[in-house]
Amino acid sequence: MDQGTNDAIIKELTRVYWLELEATINYLAISVDLDGIRAEEIKTSLAEDIQTEITHAQELAARIKEIGGNVPGSFNFKAEQASLQPPEDTTDLVAVIHGVIEAENAAIEQYNKIIRLCDGVDYVTQDLCIKLLADEEKHRREFRGFLKEFEKD
Repeated sequence: MDQGTNDAIIKELTRVYWLELEATINYLAISVDLDGIRAEEIKTSLAEDIQTEITHAQELAARIKEIGGNVPGSFNFKAEQASLQPPEDTTDLVAVIHGVIEAENAAIEQYNKIIRLCDGVDYVTQDLCIKLLADEEKHRREFRGFLKEFEKD
């Protein structure tokens, strides 16, 4: 693999690494802040997903290092998940659901980008991203199900 392609893969892996860590921060806040009886299942799901997101970030960090990159520290972090911020109205479950779906869509899009970038040149990174993509799609499906339930009301 040429250095330009390797650098491009590292750049895209780093972006999704940050997406995973930012989701962790927001899932933690939301899983604590939400109020109401109907919030419990969403809070539980987000609390469980915190560890999944951290594991994704750890696997991405390891891969960045394995292919010659450096894992960045917090000074390089730039938040971008505006829709996933904890809502002021702590009972606004629909806003939370939409935010999670949007964050999952961003991660899915990024993983697909990396999968295409790696095709034919870096099968290990491609395989990792396919595995992580499956987790993101599963989580998005779960929250689409929550949204269907709330839209019926």
